[in-house]
Amino acid sequence: MKTMYDAIYTRQSVERVDSISIESQIEHCKYEVKGNPCKEYIDRGYSGKNTSRPAFEEMLEDIMKGKISRVVVYKLDRISRSTLDFANMMEIFKRYNVEFISTTEKFDTSTAMGRAMLSICIVFAQLERETIQKRVADAYYSRSKKGFWMGGDVPYGFSRESAAIDGIKTSMFVPIPEETEQVKLIYTMYSDPSNSLGDIVRYLNDNGIKNLRGGVWYTSRISDMLRNPVYVRADADTYEFFKSQGANLINPASDYMGYNACYLYTSNNTISSAVKRSDLVNKEVVLAPHQGIISSQDWLKCRVRCLSNRQSTKTCKGKNSWLIGKTKCGKCGYSLVVTRSGRRRRMYFTCSLRKLTKGDGCEGAGGTIYVDVLEEYLLDAIHEKLSEFTALSTQKGEHVNPRINENKVRIMQIDTDIEKLLSKIGHANEILMQYINEQTQALDTERKRLQEEILSLTYSQSPINLGKITNHVEQWEDIAFEDRQSVVDALIKVIHITDSNINITWKM
Repeated sequence: MKTMYDAIYTRQSVERVDSISIESQIEHCKYEVKGNPCKEYIDRGYSGKNTSRPAFEEMLEDIMKGKISRVVVYKLDRISRSTLDFANMMEIFKRYNVEFISTTEKFDTSTAMGRAMLSICIVFAQLERETIQKRVADAYYSRSKKGFWMGGDVPYGFSRESAAIDGIKTSMFVPIPEETEQVKLIYTMYSDPSNSLGDIVRYLNDNGIKNLRGGVWYTSRISDMLRNPVYVRADADTYEFFKSQGANLINPASDYMGYNACYLYTSNNTISSAVKRSDLVNKEVVLAPHQGIISSQDWLKCRVRCLSNRQSTKTCKGKNSWLIGKTKCGKCGYSLVVTRSGRRRRMYFTCSLRKLTKGDGCEGAGGTIYVDVLEEYLLDAIHEKLSEFTALSTQKGEHVNPRINENKVRIMQIDTDIEKLLSKIGHANEILMQYINEQTQALDTERKRLQEEILSLTYSQSPINLGKITNHVEQWEDIAFEDRQSVVDALIKVIHITDSNINITWKM
């Protein structure tokens, strides 16, 4: 049987006349031990504000090895002055069946009163823990709202240098000329709807444009760069874009002067990761202290394209069809997926909801839309559409899409309707308040949708490189699968299909 002993723990931070000495502490503790086997653990010259003390750590190791049955101290503050540290320590004692005794306060966990005092200490420790967490979160939130850099990877194109905001030390981004030129090239290429992410990667690699931080270029890295607001010279249009996407804008619209870039923070006040940057709902957008390097027009063109890609992702799974991601069920709106059946294993489109529910969830596309037939039909439609716009592309000047003005008029009407609803709050009962809330929410949702559509029409309807696309279409059988998808992505927003109807929504 393993022999266990009592541990006498003593601590003295400094030698003072009015402080009890190590020797006196040991003497009081030995009286409590009453002749049982014991070992002394002495920390001389260490503060009780934390538990980073050699003798204390040695005692914990011996506890975990099962050598100690009781820990005896002269006074509670000898072992810890932090309620939080004390509670954590008592959790360890409880786990290894170690009793704790304070000779002065008569704190003994082997008694009912001692256990009750322990519970009180743990309650206050939890309160201290939550208070610390809240204080840290508040500090982070306050600093992020002022444009402080809150950590994370330094984005490509920048280095990090020390700076001060309102007299408080922080960091800010400083452009690296060689890297920023590459970032600008990537944005310029993706602003052209005929260039895909794959086209950009191939261009960079074929022309020996190296990633200056090592590694290789790949589409996900470039996609992350195109979504990151740390590059944009944020102006009023940028403000409206973030607003339409449901982001929380810390700075007023008047601050968006087309100079500063933006930080995008998640709910825990850290700079948003690449994946989380796709969804802007409830994200915090703060103007950064550094100057942006990409014009708002180019940034928004690229950002709106990324948004469109998010809504109709090119899965390319199995490369079954270059229409994957663009085809939707005309009944329920779910994506169409490719399925194989029959002896010839012929591929056809079917509604993903119908497939998931085995025919009960949707009456849409039921499996008679063959992939090769639909691809042939769409290729003819693309030929016809390009022929219509070839002559138009030679005309000079820009024509504003009338839909933009219609949306702006509707937004003005929505603002008026919301103001009328809010004016009735002072005299509203419970039922009317519920109605006001529902109507206001619905109007606000419509307003955001219209703002998003305005931005999409403004920045994604830029002149398309018809020459390049036409050349791709003419060489359709010889171009890569990804290039076919790029043509479809540049020309078509979505294709709604039922068994008897094909409705194409064009981008031009």
